Amino acid sequence: MPIWTEIVGSLAATLTTFCWLPQIIKILRQRKTDDISLITTSVLATGVFLWIIYGFALGSTPIIAANIVSFLFIASIVALKLRYG
Repeated sequence: MPIWTEIVGSLAATLTTFCWLPQIIKILRQRKTDDISLITTSVLATGVFLWIIYGFALGSTPIIAANIVSFLFIASIVALKLRYG
């Protein structure tokens, strides 16, 4: 696989994984989750969990790692929604 493909994939994984941090920080600061849909976020968490399973099936460490971190962030948002929502 060409190096540029790995770079693009790594950049995509980093951006889509860490995009959840600002949302988590905002929730923790404001202690407010009115604008967050519990159903949508829960479905997203389920989908990301399935990506983790898919990554294990393929033996793809980047897919597994990026989605485990994403799942933890999204699950945190679900937990915060249940706590503050």
